[in-house]
Amino acid sequence: MPRWLPRALVLALALYACFQLGSWAFHQLVGLLVNILVAFFLALAIEPAVGRMAARGMRRGLATFLVSLAVLVFGVGFVVLLGSMLAGQIVDMVENFPKYLDSLINWTNQHFHTELSRVEVQDSLLRSDWLQKYVQNSAAGVLDVSATLLGGLFKLLTIFLFAFYFAADGPRLRRALCSVLPPAKQTEVLRAWEIAVDKTGGYLYSRGLMALISGVAHFVLFEILDVPYAPALAVWVGLVSQFIPTIGTYLAGALPMLIAFTVDPWYALWVLIFVVIYQQFENYILQPKLTSKTVDIHPAVAFGSVIAGTALLGAVGALIAIPAIATLQAFLGAYVKRYAVTDDPRVHGHRRYGEAVVARLQKALHHKKKQGQASSEEDDT
Repeated sequence: MPRWLPRALVLALALYACFQLGSWAFHQLVGLLVNILVAFFLALAIEPAVGRMAARGMRRGLATFLVSLAVLVFGVGFVVLLGSMLAGQIVDMVENFPKYLDSLINWTNQHFHTELSRVEVQDSLLRSDWLQKYVQNSAAGVLDVSATLLGGLFKLLTIFLFAFYFAADGPRLRRALCSVLPPAKQTEVLRAWEIAVDKTGGYLYSRGLMALISGVAHFVLFEILDVPYAPALAVWVGLVSQFIPTIGTYLAGALPMLIAFTVDPWYALWVLIFVVIYQQFENYILQPKLTSKTVDIHPAVAFGSVIAGTALLGAVGALIAIPAIATLQAFLGAYVKRYAVTDDPRVHGHRRYGEAVVARLQKALHHKKKQGQASSEEDDT
């Protein structure tokens, strides 16, 4: 046996054991790593506001606390408004359930010549086996729902704590990172950090401003149509339409259309028309002006990034996909060398009309010349 073979076997086994240990540790800590990634992007988003407040003399820790508190209050307020709206709709549906059931029974009796009554239907539903099993399963699933809610609250707390430390100790973190790099690399790292802060904060700023404008516009419409829960619906439309690209507008408009339909079916049509018109106004007038100085991402790229982020990290990936793509796009714009594009008609996807006409005439003359030569050769033969 060669002398190097035992050492090679031991080294191979050690590397395999290290790989297995690293893989096990990564799978155990993947949840924490995702939370840290979300916290990092959240810290980048609030960094501009914290930096402005700190530049005016406020302590960085206090500025970070105030900005984080504002974000938390806004999020809790949105959830409370949406929850109250949904709870109110559920209560209305429960109260009006006997009326809906009576109308359904009357329609069934008229068209199918049956003799159903509401009392019989209610008794059969209450005594059915599937309803009893559903109630039992729901009661057993209460603990699972409670555990899921507690786990979600713990994740949110973890994200906010890491985001607070990243934003409050941002200068210290940058100094610690630059202390292990040579001066040339330090400049590149600081430049990359600045690009990430500008693009992430700019994206959230432009989207937040468009969400505010969209919410106010839809709130005016809902108030005119006297649609219930107009403030909550306006907040819903503003946030969902802006932070879910491409299809967010239609997802956001579905809920107010449904609620407006319960008031008057024509109101749902008016809401649909307004959503479509406002979407065109936003795409062609509002969004280019707001995103020209912050971040401008092609809709196809934004939609593809959201799909890729969802496939990789689920809902978290969908939330951070666009800021990540905006940062990557800024990196490419800063570090990739670009050249002037030649003034060729093919670049624009078409030839000039005059050139196309000349090319067709030349082709026709050349074809006639060939036919003439062929005919003269036949005459000679």
